[in-house]
Amino acid sequence: QVQLVESGGGLVQPGGSLRLSCAAPGSIFRFATMGWYRQAPGKQRELVATITNAGRTNYADSGKGRFTISRDNAKNMVYLQMNSLKPEDTAVYYCNSALGSANYWGQGTQVTVSS
Repeated sequence: QVQLVESGGGLVQPGGSLRLSCAAPGSIFRFATMGWYRQAPGKQRELVATITNAGRTNYADSGKGRFTISRDNAKNMVYLQMNSLKPEDTAVYYCNSALGSANYWGQGTQVTVSS
């Protein structure tokens, strides 16, 4: 059972920042494309950002210029720095690991943007 563990969610005011972290097993992290997805109440899960094992990044339009995904290959960690947060960013954020046909998810961390 592959386990991805997210942390760093919470309540933040509009315009604020949060940094999400995700720890993954080294057995998969090294070659996997890591990503962050989110799901708001009543909506489908959607892509936030991905980063390949070579460091190539991809962002959904909603986060471009505000969110930064990064990875630390020595620590088997992936991060999502979120700045200038908006109420519409409120969602459960999930860490994802994709390698070939293997696709793993974390349990999710709640991000709430509200004054």
